[in-house]
Amino acid sequence: PYVIVCNHQASLDLMGMVEVIPDRCVPIAKKELMYMGTVGWACWLSGIIFINRHKREDAIDVISQTARTMRHENVR
Repeated sequence: PYVIVCNHQASLDLMGMVEVIPDRCVPIAKKELMYMGTVGWACWLSGIIFINRHKREDAIDVISQTARTMRHENVR
């Protein structure tokens, strides 16, 4: 398991990144993307993990749980 950190400039950049990142990598995106109509549905269906950047503790919990799952199960 590994983590890639990308600083994309627009919401649609995420779709381009999906083409170049390895198969076992799952992006983490801001929760606001989930509510962007078709883009949100596509992100949700592709398994993107959403974090709430306005609630720091919740975001840390989601990322920590994701890291634990990646380490213990050695999966995406």
